[in-house]
Amino acid sequence: MNKSDYVEKKLAKGSVRVYERDGVRLHAYQTNDPIDDEVFVVERGGRGLVIEYPPFFENIEELTRYLADAGVEVEGILAAYHMAGASFLPGTPVYATASADAYGHEGGGKALIDGFAAAFGDAFDSAVPAVTNVLGAGPVEIAGITVNVLPNDEAFDVEIPALGAVYMHMLGHDCHSIVAGAAHADAIIAQLEGYLADGVDLVLTSHYTPEDLKDVQAKIDYLEDLKAIAARSADAAAFKAAVEGAYPAYAGQNYLDMTTGFFFPEG
Repeated sequence: MNKSDYVEKKLAKGSVRVYERDGVRLHAYQTNDPIDDEVFVVERGGRGLVIEYPPFFENIEELTRYLADAGVEVEGILAAYHMAGASFLPGTPVYATASADAYGHEGGGKALIDGFAAAFGDAFDSAVPAVTNVLGAGPVEIAGITVNVLPNDEAFDVEIPALGAVYMHMLGHDCHSIVAGAAHADAIIAQLEGYLADGVDLVLTSHYTPEDLKDVQAKIDYLEDLKAIAARSADAAAFKAAVEGAYPAYAGQNYLDMTTGFFFPEG
């Protein structure tokens, strides 16, 4: 399945790209919210599971209407890296690993939620849902669809074999990423090389439209370059300037600022 093989449905605020493979549909909802969130709905025969919450009330209302109009009955929500938005489909079972539960309720995820709530005010739903089903590593079936849970220190990634797809937090072949130093870059590279070896069709992420293996390779090359630039840079300013020079068209300046702080914590 090619990343361009979709039918797009324009909504008032966001849009949905619908992919289909062997009777399984992927509804990739692009929120167009202030932090460019993506929400994914995997559906077979009207039964669906959602990956991640839409955190802004406007999108919560829009996606709820879309699912009703499309005849999708959501039977579970996988809450990994984005747990804000508890008013979305209240009463629906919420699935997460123990690490994601902690990340969203008291860890780094909660800190981000608090920051967004302060920045965006009443437009942002800062409520965090209670996890009803704690997941371990491995396969789980929700709404008749088997997914494979891949836990990590923060939360978890999700393989969707029926679609030849994998969900992870961030990729973005033409934008900067948050990279917490060389060791973190190596860990991301190892993860991405695993996806190359597996030959997945689509890579789904929280802040980008579906991508493919060419995009995965582009991100690997970027991460290797980041490490090399850091190794030859005298300080934070030199590192940031060199990265900007090498990738002048990349989006995500705030992510580069964070990465610079990780590689050069003393400034």
